Amino acid sequence: MKNSFKIAVVFILGIMLAGCKKEEKSPSYNKGDLTIFTDESFQSVTEALAEGYMINYPETRIKVATKKEDLGFLDLLNGKAKVVVMSRNLTPEEIKTYQERTDLKFLPAKFAADAVVFVVPKDSPKESISMEEIQAGLLSDKKEFIFDGTNSSNLNFVAEKLKKQPKDLQFSIIPGNQKIIEELSKYPEKIGVVGLNTFSRPYDKASEKLREMVKVLPVVEKGKQYTADFEGLRTMKYPFTRVLYFMANEGNFNIANGFMRFSCTHLGQKIVQKEGLQPYNLYRREVQMR
Repeated sequence: MKNSFKIAVVFILGIMLAGCKKEEKSPSYNKGDLTIFTDESFQSVTEALAEGYMINYPETRIKVATKKEDLGFLDLLNGKAKVVVMSRNLTPEEIKTYQERTDLKFLPAKFAADAVVFVVPKDSPKESISMEEIQAGLLSDKKEFIFDGTNSSNLNFVAEKLKKQPKDLQFSIIPGNQKIIEELSKYPEKIGVVGLNTFSRPYDKASEKLREMVKVLPVVEKGKQYTADFEGLRTMKYPFTRVLYFMANEGNFNIANGFMRFSCTHLGQKIVQKEGLQPYNLYRREVQMR
């Protein structure tokens, strides 16, 4: 009888210990590993937010991997990614597919206003560019505009703004936003199309060096000139302002959702501001972001 009691006690303790070990290994918002897929255009702000999160939660390890926007979204749908950064608006069909594949509601975590900007070499006589010029140039065989590649966020967003499909546009390619800026002087008749976050960090020496290489062209729309500065982004009057947001494929409040929530808090928004971008959640009550 005593032996039976001892066996029972050992068995119960074994179950309890196994349960404790399982609980210790379970995912959590404050420990574990996460890979975030982002288009290269948003790499800097995404890395800054990841560093901020790891400082606050030292047991987390976040890796930021660059991947073209459309390809990152496909990885999310196929369960190969937990979090991706997006800028373009999803189609109703894409939203439906996302909800069916992930069994989650479409709730984008908006965290910043960024922009697509048009740049020319510093010594270019060109001082501005109109919406009409952009539209005509992207339909011309001259391929005056240089993008960082197909499936990229910059191309997607400009095509969306012009109500065109990316495949319908004519353009040249230099892989990478930074490469476009560095090599643009070789093509004085061309116009580079890059993400603002590529060189938006106000006190960063690398960003400052890139800014010195090019001139950012204000965009003229309906006779008015708009620049991609804080005011232009805050009011969304700059025509190519875009809202950056996270999408997740995680049902529980683990590290992916923890990171997204952090990015939208006051601390995360301060990091966005230090990146030279417009924080989304510090002013969303003042303006309806599209």
